[in-house]
Amino acid sequence: MARKLFGTDGVRGIAGEFLTAELSLALARAATERAGTEKPRVLVIRDTRESGEMLEAAVAAGVAAAGGDALLGGVLPTPGAPLLIDRYGFDLGVVLSASHNPFRDNGIKFFGADGFKLSDDVELEIERALESPDGSSAVGRVRALQGALEDYLRALHERFAELDLSGRRIALDCANGATYRAAPEIFRRLGAEVDVLADAPDGRNINADCGSTHVEALAAHVRAGGHDAGFAFDGDGDRVLAVDRGGVVVDGDELIALAALHLRSAGRLPGGGVAVTVMTNYGFHTAMRAAGIEVVTTPVGDRYVLEALRERGWALGGEQSGHIIDTGFIPSGDGIAAALLTLESLEGGDLADRDAMEKLPQRLVNVRFADRAALNAAVEATAEEVGRADAALAGRGRVLVRASGTEPLVRVMVEAPEEDEADAVCGRLVAAVEAAG
Repeated sequence: MARKLFGTDGVRGIAGEFLTAELSLALARAATERAGTEKPRVLVIRDTRESGEMLEAAVAAGVAAAGGDALLGGVLPTPGAPLLIDRYGFDLGVVLSASHNPFRDNGIKFFGADGFKLSDDVELEIERALESPDGSSAVGRVRALQGALEDYLRALHERFAELDLSGRRIALDCANGATYRAAPEIFRRLGAEVDVLADAPDGRNINADCGSTHVEALAAHVRAGGHDAGFAFDGDGDRVLAVDRGGVVVDGDELIALAALHLRSAGRLPGGGVAVTVMTNYGFHTAMRAAGIEVVTTPVGDRYVLEALRERGWALGGEQSGHIIDTGFIPSGDGIAAALLTLESLEGGDLADRDAMEKLPQRLVNVRFADRAALNAAVEATAEEVGRADAALAGRGRVLVRASGTEPLVRVMVEAPEEDEADAVCGRLVAAVEAAG
């Protein structure tokens, strides 16, 4: 049985239409019933969307209806969930967020008692439980968890205690999301002079022309303001992109390359390898091969990167989009920790002088469709043309056309030695995908 509700990062959709209070309650109840303890203690955190409080109440009711105790941690970046699960021994964690999506969307993702996202098999069990509810009744409790933000900040400070940012001028774009308090505070505690953008959430402005999906605003601000660097987070704080002092955007591939070289030199790269996804730039593989660092490639989705790390006993991995995982800290993408790791990796140097890898020209275009059935059909219909384009670039670049796991988009990606060739090939494939739709 294929999963119908869960995508690559939990259950996500328009709040109040697809992701209703009723569905949220049912999902939370089913997940709590499968937590494996008689009276599960369940952490619930959220981002700043206006629907977050409604869904928080529904999830708490679902937890309590399964006999569990719901502990409400309030607004906190997603990586706060595995951190607090480990610190307090929670049996389950629930994060309410749609990450980089617009405010109308929201989502639910679950973390197990080990701090890792639930497996595909467990998510399938939860879906099946919704089809055949057992009708049992129980009564749990709902209460606030005090000090969740400070616990998260303290853990970051402990990890980066040796990082002195005195004299550094850093700009932060908090996407009007879950990092709006945590990110500026930890940078200031480490000595940086901080300038903050998009730190006034109103429930509807999360990710709106700001954050890691709209990094151009931060780039212009850094370039005009004479900052040493800038970092843009997404709505739930599990990803980050950087900007150097010249306003040039530094994506996840380059940040992972910087971290890999730094951690290996410090003796903190277990297994001598990193895990990345099929979207990772060809130049990353070239650079890691030259450095003697092994690379494993996974499907898109930080959950698959994490699975690869666990299988191999490695610690570092991530995605071009800015999900960067360092299991030496926590088993989750953490935008704030990744930003601090980037500055640590520079060892006092300038981000503009980075030379960890040389990127191959890449073009990425998202083609939007009305529904998922249409986008899957478009991918299938263009498979032969995609194969021919990929074969023509073999050994020089590559082509990838895939359906998004979180949005109704077909993502067309082309890498080639020259920008003109990448543009031309990408243009042809985008036209083919649009025609197939």
